Amino acid sequence: MTPNDILPDPNELIFLPLGGVGEIGMNLTLYGYRGQWLMVDCGVTFADDSMPGIDLIMADPAFIAERRDSLVGLVVTHGHEDHIGAIAHLWRRFRCPIYATPFTRALLYEKLVEGGLQNEVAITEVPLSGRFVLGPFDIELISLTHSIPEPNALVIRTAAGTILHTGDWKLDPDPLIGDLADEAALRRVGEEGVLAMVCDSTNALRPGNSGSEGDVRDALLGLIGRYEQRVAIACFASNVARLLSIAAAAQAHDRSVALVGRSLWRIYKAARDTGYLRDLPEFLTEDEAGFVPRDKILLVCTGSQGEPRSALARIAAGDHPHIGLTEGDTVIFSSRIIPGNERAIGRLQNRLAQRGVAVVTEHDHFVHVSGHPAQDELKRMYELVQPRIAVPVHGEARHLIGHAELARSWGAAEAVVASNGAMVRLAPGPAEIVDNVPVGRLVLDGKQLRPFASSALKSRQRMVFNGTAVATIVLDGKGKLLARPVVTVHGLIEDDNSGEIDELCDAIGRALNELGPAQRRDDAVVREAARLAVRRRLKADYGKAAVTDIHLVRI
Repeated sequence: MTPNDILPDPNELIFLPLGGVGEIGMNLTLYGYRGQWLMVDCGVTFADDSMPGIDLIMADPAFIAERRDSLVGLVVTHGHEDHIGAIAHLWRRFRCPIYATPFTRALLYEKLVEGGLQNEVAITEVPLSGRFVLGPFDIELISLTHSIPEPNALVIRTAAGTILHTGDWKLDPDPLIGDLADEAALRRVGEEGVLAMVCDSTNALRPGNSGSEGDVRDALLGLIGRYEQRVAIACFASNVARLLSIAAAAQAHDRSVALVGRSLWRIYKAARDTGYLRDLPEFLTEDEAGFVPRDKILLVCTGSQGEPRSALARIAAGDHPHIGLTEGDTVIFSSRIIPGNERAIGRLQNRLAQRGVAVVTEHDHFVHVSGHPAQDELKRMYELVQPRIAVPVHGEARHLIGHAELARSWGAAEAVVASNGAMVRLAPGPAEIVDNVPVGRLVLDGKQLRPFASSALKSRQRMVFNGTAVATIVLDGKGKLLARPVVTVHGLIEDDNSGEIDELCDAIGRALNELGPAQRRDDAVVREAARLAVRRRLKADYGKAAVTDIHLVRI
């Protein structure tokens, strides 16, 4: 498929995910119709221990970047990192206007400022329940509930049919921040007729309901009163309702609240600027918290997922400049474990325990609810919307398959389990995958965006697991060694083991002596002989295939 092959048939309505299907996070969805494309969300996921030095991973937008002249805009459903976190990194590749509600716009603008893009990117603020037109797409927002303010479903109307793109959502009867989900609007759209619903699958395998933020507030009100010394709560920074609950619990027990961590302050500022949390007393800074008696302070900390540079990780390591926790203090993890973060969270909790700090998690007490719909909420959504086609997204394979089976039992005539890169025709005719486009991932490596499979990253992984060796050899024109080789090894040989280095130098000398006169004059042959000599010796002694490089100097 070339850039000129915009759509297989301009009358076909196409769903094309580049990220966020078969996985949780890294959402980037395209809808195509009449030769034009609409992008929904552009987010990141976070690297784990298997990718040293990498923080963020995002979908490669190459497909739509090649067709950016036909991209009518990017609509953002809400402000979570897996929906907006890649925009500042990728926008210059597709350059299109962006549409977001006020709170999400505030969060996104700060990211654009950090990336130096605030004067380049046009963000159109859309009111809650707003409606606007982009090319052949007539878009209406429907307010839902989630673990962040202003989550929106998108009603995408086209001449070929209407799509409901749910984004992330739940049906929270007491969300604390914002209104209830607009079930009346969902019912109205369902009665108009919905061709397809592209729907969150995170908790599709979980029976019942996801729970309410109001219930968490009540639980925290009782829990905080149990502790007499300093209490810290780790939660997702974006959960503004949780901040409200924590503030209520602190007030009930005569404690002041301090925010510890930059992302918490960023969310708090965006919330106040857009009309949320204005009735609360100002939170204390981490510096101010140090002057409050230990039994009168409640700390809200970043780091619920064990992030190594987070506030809580620094506190646990004893190197935070303002905040410390000691024996008798308590840390409450008011969050869930995101898959892949188990080891990091375990290390953090063990460090806290070693300091004599009590650790409370969702396994010990009711301190968290999910922001995604369980089966009863999903069923209610299908009853309201009545889509002909179900397209599960935002889930791993087992979530998508389970969601599709449930959707059929709830009345969907068709269900399509797709994958990233699958071009799904929604209309006309039956829904089916009609093509597959190349997809990939990009990683943020320091200040560089690299392909996930880049040679630099592969080399780094090999170095992490196998160590490195560099040897410098000096030869004359005929290939005679003019000095003893200089060998440096990292990650395998102890610093005081000079004998092993001598043995590597001897191995290089023997390998070169075995070469014929013509071979010794060939730089490539000499380098390879020396490289193999070092690698074989290290493999024999340490069982590791070290990344080995040879510097050859001829005089």
